Amino acid sequence: MKINILAGGPQQYLPNLNDYCFDEVLWIGVDRGAHTLIKKGIAIDYAFGDFDSVDESQYSMIKQHVPHLQRVKPEKDETDMELALLWAIEQKPEEITVFGATGGRLDHFFANTQLLIQPLLNDILVPICLVDKQNQIMVKKSGHYQIAKESSYPYISFIPVTENVRNLTLTGFKYPLTNHFVPLGSTLCISNELIDDNGTFSFDKGILMVIRSKDEK
Repeated sequence: MKINILAGGPQQYLPNLNDYCFDEVLWIGVDRGAHTLIKKGIAIDYAFGDFDSVDESQYSMIKQHVPHLQRVKPEKDETDMELALLWAIEQKPEEITVFGATGGRLDHFFANTQLLIQPLLNDILVPICLVDKQNQIMVKKSGHYQIAKESSYPYISFIPVTENVRNLTLTGFKYPLTNHFVPLGSTLCISNELIDDNGTFSFDKGILMVIRSKDEK
């Protein structure tokens, strides 16, 4: 099973969600994201949030269309997105893809990228990816990874999340590296590209944010 989550970010940043409607996908709406899924005709299984970003008629529509609805008080320690993601992780899916979590308010964006990091710190290895119409964002613990060329997302950036990323090695890239130290705050690994159909990246300490991007047309 795969889980797709739609948050309430600006719709102009969304990719075509129909491209992600597979047979064994469970859809979760977060706050206004639940209403967006309904309007797009995508069957929604669960919804989480305080729903302070929808009006009464929109919330009534959500109640009519969502079989499993969890409404929480606005005064809480977790964001609506965090509540949905924690529930999704508990289901142990093959992967989790999050939409509507970029663009608009920067505090929301940075909070959502932080949510990618926390599971790794707790040794929860369910792949989680934030996707918008120009970017795919994920985080990786130290290890060895394969990465395939995608013409739709030609640029690949590696951003250190922890203080020290050690022995970063990139093969198959336009700008290769061998056992390189990348400190927090470095821009060394921004906007690289694969020159082979497949490449690898590996490092033996730290956490990296991996961003695949394309220019806006």
